[in-house]
Amino acid sequence: MTDTLTIPRPDDWHLHLRDGAMLQGVVAHTAAHFARAIIMPNLVPPVVTGADAAAYRDRIMAAVPASMTFEPLMTLYLTEATEADDVAQAQASGLVKAVKLYPAGATTNSQSGVSNFDNVQGVLERMAEIGLPLCVHGEVTDADIDIFDREAVFIDRVLDPLRKRVPGLRVVMEHVTTADAVAYVQADTGGNLAATITTHHLIINRNHILAGGIRPHYYCLPVAKREKHRLALRSAVCAGDDRFFLGTDSAPHTDAAKLLPCGCAGIFTAPNTMSCLAHVFEEDGALAALEGFASRNGPAFYKLPVNTATMTLTKQSDPVLYPEFIETGAGNVTVFDPGFDLFWRVES
Repeated sequence: MTDTLTIPRPDDWHLHLRDGAMLQGVVAHTAAHFARAIIMPNLVPPVVTGADAAAYRDRIMAAVPASMTFEPLMTLYLTEATEADDVAQAQASGLVKAVKLYPAGATTNSQSGVSNFDNVQGVLERMAEIGLPLCVHGEVTDADIDIFDREAVFIDRVLDPLRKRVPGLRVVMEHVTTADAVAYVQADTGGNLAATITTHHLIINRNHILAGGIRPHYYCLPVAKREKHRLALRSAVCAGDDRFFLGTDSAPHTDAAKLLPCGCAGIFTAPNTMSCLAHVFEEDGALAALEGFASRNGPAFYKLPVNTATMTLTKQSDPVLYPEFIETGAGNVTVFDPGFDLFWRVES
């Protein structure tokens, strides 16, 4: 039985770091394990221009401990006022690696997102020309659509028509949660479509949130779905499909904000993601596929080199202990509890 695994140092292709005291409290937990991360731009106010992204990157780097090596890969928040020239200049400078599409109102701080897709057609066409990926939060926000159906409806009503209008656009479906999304990605043969999958969506289904009492620390958007959907995600990644790669969507909120009568959506997985993933892949007899999912498939899609540094995980006989929460200047943030003991420890 394998008890040691060495892989290229992984990357996180979907990460929330927030700003200010929260940023300072959480960034080291990602930098300890990940070489790079695609940084979400949904701050208040959002990161909408190249200048915004440069300033945010400076704040991130100032918060990274001097002993750690970490590269934030910046994104721009797509609004109906986004200028194609600014997007192209930000990419040409090497600063911005993607543009993020939030349908207005879909998740935390998405109020500035897109309502009328005709108003962003020009930006999307320019992105297709220059090869800049669009990272998509794939949910409709119509009040008459059940929250558990919003991803599947988005594919039919929004994403598929959008990709037909701009066929050269490179798209990452972020944090997919359904068998519908897995099938949509796997049906593509053009090479311009990929998807990220989170740690927690490989582990929890909607029963974990609702059965036996409401568990707010398992509440995220997109919300976890039925067990058949979780199994579809695991099947895709454990089969080694290179169109899927890790995007943790690690999203810190203070416990006080999570436990409100109308609490925040987000799960903080940065500290223990790699231990969780090693457990998942080993459980499914696919430990060899972890390297592709965490270290190789993402760089291939983003046309970046695989990291030369390595990470070694070792399986030990006693459970690896992670804190129940971390302390930040903004307040305590609960760490994701997978619901089982973790035995894979990150050595380096």
